[in-house]
Amino acid sequence: MSKTDRIRELTALLNRASRAYYQEDTEIMSNYEYDRLYDELKELEEETGTVFSNSPTVRVGYEAVDDLPREAHEEPMLSLDKTKSREELRDWLGDKEGLLSWKLDGLTIVLTYNNGELSKAVTRGNGEIGEVITPNARTFINLPLRIPYKGELILRGEAVISYTDFEELNLRIADSEARYKNPRNLCSGSVRALNSEVTAQRRVRLKAFSLVRAEGVDFGNRRSAQLEFLKEQGFEVVEYYRVTAGDILERIRFFAEAVSDYDIPSDGLVLTYEDIAYGLSLGRTAKFPRNSIAFKWADEKAETVLREIEWSPSRTGLINPIAVFDPVELEGTTVKRASVHNLSIIKSLRLGIGDRITVYKANMIIPQIEEDLTGSGNIRIPDSCPACGEGTEIRQDNDVEVLICPNPSCPAKKLKGFVLFVSRDAMNIDGLSEMTLEKFIGRGFISEPADIFRLHRYRDEICNMDGFGEKSYNNLIESIEKARHIETARLIYSLGIPNTGLSNARLICRHFGDDLNRIRKASEEELTLIGGIGEVIAGTFSSFFRDAENNRVLDDLLSEVIIEKSGDSGQIEGIAGKTFVITGGLHNFSNRSELKDAIEKAGGRVAGSVSSNTDYLVNNDINSNSSKNKKAKELSVRIITEDEIMSMLGEEP
Repeated sequence: MSKTDRIRELTALLNRASRAYYQEDTEIMSNYEYDRLYDELKELEEETGTVFSNSPTVRVGYEAVDDLPREAHEEPMLSLDKTKSREELRDWLGDKEGLLSWKLDGLTIVLTYNNGELSKAVTRGNGEIGEVITPNARTFINLPLRIPYKGELILRGEAVISYTDFEELNLRIADSEARYKNPRNLCSGSVRALNSEVTAQRRVRLKAFSLVRAEGVDFGNRRSAQLEFLKEQGFEVVEYYRVTAGDILERIRFFAEAVSDYDIPSDGLVLTYEDIAYGLSLGRTAKFPRNSIAFKWADEKAETVLREIEWSPSRTGLINPIAVFDPVELEGTTVKRASVHNLSIIKSLRLGIGDRITVYKANMIIPQIEEDLTGSGNIRIPDSCPACGEGTEIRQDNDVEVLICPNPSCPAKKLKGFVLFVSRDAMNIDGLSEMTLEKFIGRGFISEPADIFRLHRYRDEICNMDGFGEKSYNNLIESIEKARHIETARLIYSLGIPNTGLSNARLICRHFGDDLNRIRKASEEELTLIGGIGEVIAGTFSSFFRDAENNRVLDDLLSEVIIEKSGDSGQIEGIAGKTFVITGGLHNFSNRSELKDAIEKAGGRVAGSVSSNTDYLVNNDINSNSSKNKKAKELSVRIITEDEIMSMLGEEP
C-alpha cells in the first residue's frame, strides 16, 4: 500500500470513529487507538505533503456569499466532438495510442494550486467565464488541500456525487416530492451553493481527468504520465486505459459491461491521444479540440406494445402518466414501465393503447419511449382524479401541458400523513412503503386511514400489480391484521397531530387514563396542566379535535381497530416526572427505543440531548469522554448505568 493510500485509509477510519463517537454515541476504537492512528496520519501528511479536505487534522471553515464571483478562463474550455459509433472511435485513433476513460456526468472544475496549497477553483461555466467556488471546493470529500508539488499546478476534474451518496441523501427526505431527481443536478447545485456548508453536506468528490500545467515537470510527452503525476499528488484520477486500434473495441465492451454497476454517474467515454505534442499540433475547430473525442452510448432499443397508461397523482397535484407495455429486455434487465412525464409528450408521440412503440434506456439507466410506430393517438385524458374522483384540469406549465388535480383534500396530497400512519411508532404496518402507498392511493384503494384495513377488498388487483404477488399480498394483510390491536398513545400519534410525537401522546393518554372520549374533548387549559405539554402542543392538539372532519376520520378508523390499554406499568417513584437521556450501547434492552418505552410507561420522559432539565444520563460507560458525558458532568447531571435504570424500573438486570 502506498503512503497516499494509507493516508486515505486512516482519514476514512478516523472520521468513521469520530462520527460514531460524537454523533452516534458509540465507540469503535479506544481513545488510545484513535490517538495512535491520528499521530500516524499526521506524520504521513507531513512526510508526503498531502492533506485531504476531509482529514481530521484540518477543519475547513464554512463560508457564505451573496453571489459567486465570475472569472474568465485562461483558455476557452471547449466541448468535445461526439460519436456513438465504436468503429468511428477506432478510426479516429488510427495508428496512434490513446487513453480511454469514463466521461463523467457532473460539473467540470478548474483547480489551481500554488506553493502546494489550493488557491482557486472555478467552474466551467459557459466555457469562457466560470464561477469561483474555492470555499466550496475545499469541502469536497476527497480533494487534497495541500500537495507535495510546490510549483503552479492547474488541472481539470469532474465534481460528482456517487449514486450511493445520492440515494442516501434522498432517504433522509421523507417527502418523495422533495427528493432530488438525479445526481448530476444535485451536484451542480451543491458545487455552486452560496454557503459552503451545503456543499459539505452533499459529499461531493472530484475526479481529475486532465493536467493543464505543472511548471518544471517533464512528462516525456505522455498524457498517462500526467495522470500518474496527479495520482502521486493525492488526486483521485478518472479510471483510464491505454488503447490502440487493435484493442479499443474490446476495452469499450469492458466499459459497457461495467457501467451498470459503476457508482459514479457516466454518460459515455472519452478518448484522448497519449502523445501530447501530436494532440496539440492538431489544433482545434471553432467548437472542439482535435486531441480528444467523446463516445456516447448507443441506446439499446426494443419494440413492444403499449397496453395501458397509468395516471399517478402526486403530492403536488400533478397527475403523472406512466406507460405500461409488454416486457422487453434492455441493457440486461426486464423493462415494462416508463414515465411519459406530461401531456405534451403523449400528444407529440401520438400514443395510443395497442400501438407498437420503441423503448430504450436513456444513458443505459432510465426507461423512455422513443417512438410510437402506430401513432393512433387514442389516449383518453382522464377528467377525474383516480385518487379522489374530483375533476381534473389541463394547465400550461412553462409551455408544457400537464394534468392537475386541483382538489386540496385529495388523498394523494396527504401521502406524508399515510407514511407516518403506517410507521413503526404508529401502526407499525410492514409492506406499505411510501411507493406502495402512492400506488394504492393512485388506484383509489386508499383515501383515508381506515381504508388500509379494507385493502382485502382489492385482493385480485393488488396481486396483479407490478412488484406484488400472492405471497406479498398475504404478508401485507397479516401485518395489517396485527395492527388492528393498537394502544391509545400510538393511535393518537398515528393521526399526525402537529407537534404531537409519541412521547407527548403517551403523556396525554396517561393523564386521561387512556379515555379517548376525554382526550378528544380536552381543552388547552387542561392539556397545559400536564407536565411536559406546553401551550403550543396544547393549542394544536385541541384544535385538531375541534375539526369535524378529523373526528369523522377517527370514528371511521375506530370501526376497524381495537383499542388496548397502553400497558403503562404506572407511575414509578424515582422515574415519574424525571427526564432521561440515553447514550451508548445497551446489553439488556435490544435498542434505545425499547428502554425509552419502558421509561415513558413508568412516567418518565426521554430527551435527545443533555440540558439543565436532564435528571439522568443513562450510559454504560460512565467514564467515557463522549460529548454527552462531558455535558452531564458540566451540569452536574447524574450518570447511571443500564443496570441502575433497570433497578429503578423494578426489573432484574
